[in-house]
Amino acid sequence: MRNIVKNFLVFFLVFLVIAGFLSAFSDPWEKVEEVGFAEVVSLIKEGEIKSIDVEGSDLYLVYTDDSKKMSRKEEGESLAGLLAFYGVTDEQIQVIDIESKKPSGSQAWISALAPFLIPLLFIGFFIWFMMRQVQGANNRAMMFGNSTAKEEKPPKEGEKKKQTTFNDVAGSIEAKRELEEVVEFLRLPQKFQKLGARIPKGVLLVGPPGTGKTLLAKAVSGEAKVPFFHMSGSEFVEMFVGVGASRVRDLFKRAKKSAPAIVFIDELDAVGRKRGSGLGGSHDEREQTLNQILVEMDGFDSGTNVIIIAATNRPDVLDPALLRPGRFDRRVTIDLPDIAERESILKLHAIGKPLADDVNLRRIAERTPGFSGADLYNLLNEAAILTARKNENQVCQESIAVSIEKVMLGPERRSHVLSEKEKKITAYHEAGHALLAHILPDADPVHKVSIISRGRVGGYTLSLPSEDRQFHSRKEFIADLSVLLAGHAVEQKIFGDVTTGASSDLRRATNLARKMVTEYGMSEKLGARTFGDKEELIFLGKEFGEQRDYGEKYAQLIDEEISLLLSEAIERAKEILHENMEKLERIVCVLLEKETIEKNEFEELMA
Repeated sequence: MRNIVKNFLVFFLVFLVIAGFLSAFSDPWEKVEEVGFAEVVSLIKEGEIKSIDVEGSDLYLVYTDDSKKMSRKEEGESLAGLLAFYGVTDEQIQVIDIESKKPSGSQAWISALAPFLIPLLFIGFFIWFMMRQVQGANNRAMMFGNSTAKEEKPPKEGEKKKQTTFNDVAGSIEAKRELEEVVEFLRLPQKFQKLGARIPKGVLLVGPPGTGKTLLAKAVSGEAKVPFFHMSGSEFVEMFVGVGASRVRDLFKRAKKSAPAIVFIDELDAVGRKRGSGLGGSHDEREQTLNQILVEMDGFDSGTNVIIIAATNRPDVLDPALLRPGRFDRRVTIDLPDIAERESILKLHAIGKPLADDVNLRRIAERTPGFSGADLYNLLNEAAILTARKNENQVCQESIAVSIEKVMLGPERRSHVLSEKEKKITAYHEAGHALLAHILPDADPVHKVSIISRGRVGGYTLSLPSEDRQFHSRKEFIADLSVLLAGHAVEQKIFGDVTTGASSDLRRATNLARKMVTEYGMSEKLGARTFGDKEELIFLGKEFGEQRDYGEKYAQLIDEEISLLLSEAIERAKEILHENMEKLERIVCVLLEKETIEKNEFEELMA
């Protein structure tokens, strides 16, 4: 459809050009009244003619009132002779401005040839345009196997071009240290080659989404000042067999010409998944592309100075041949930032944003455990948008605190009005979560309790760990189960019935209990072992099922242990709620009145 519109516009433009060209010689839209020569003679005698332009046998008359008409005379006769023949005196002729115009030779030629030449040119242009379209389609078909990688060249001397460096990457100290060696390999390869060291072929960046893998790859390129080719793994694979492999060959050919260079492949798992388990058999397009990548990385041509950097958040699904030494020699793990790294990332993203004096980035870092670098950028961006919405000039701590909850749970839904009964149920539900989190010593402390709807939740209790943790104990999980089930328990205790508001809590509690039994070995009855081996259908790229490596006896025991953990957790929650009803009612009263309780006020209520 786009090509049809484009062609129509081109032809319409050509038509306008031709019409303008013809209008330079004649104006067919201007109609001039024609009169007989005898009338011209009588008008001259009456003194009503001001001027006459003679062009061949055509006479263009201009009256004294500036109106225009035309007439014709006999071919080969002069105007003066004809007027004298009709009795016009010399005095009457002298008062008229008579000008004789002779058409130029070029105008005469164009007037004669234009009716034949212009249609011929138009047809010729149409044929040329269609041939050009066909040739362009052929060229695109021939270039279908060429790489679509984008190349970023280093700036030339004196050229001012902003490049990403390690200074633009906050946190990830160990990852940057590993990649600094790669930069030194590219800058001074002789330093390592004289000692017999081989330049690493590939570096695999592994980490959760949003941790800055792509940013680190760009920083390596900026520090090394070498050409940087980047593309996504999904750009290799097409519906036509062999195209992906052809693009891999073309990509490495371009990189070798620009060596030393860096090739960055984002989302490597899109093309590097394990072979032999897809629905397409061993000859599907993705596997051919992967085979070509393996050959190019460590084939017969091993002397090129090209380093491949790839990023993925699913290293478990990659083909083992990709991960062996000689291909991806180094695996750099980029974890979620800790509190110090989050603070440095916030400082980096705060550049260009006017912060108020009350903003404490350390406190923000404490309230954002589990946030990635992308989440922190989104957090400050949302805070800036909220500040602009309030017509303020500086981003304050309150705006950032509100943005934290928006990023975690979604925007506030003030328009979602609850009935008095639903509001009371929500208040008791969230008060139960908050009370258990406060009393249980192994639970995370409460930072905020609210019954204002956010995202898809009717209310929420924000519990955050006091420090970053890499390991979790069984006691912490037991406490988390009781906190999760406290809302369900308090509904049953206060109202004698349960609602659908606890469905998400029940799901999370069940999943946590299952992991405790089957993955973490935290069941006293079943002992220190795991149950089940997750299988993946590689071709579809999602979890397909679980391979059972245990019998029916253990399956029944697993179910019993999960149910036991959940029943013990809810009984513990009921017991604590029964012993602290006064505190529970105190929290509910404040929630129904203010709808939100912050950390300091909550601790005062519990004192």
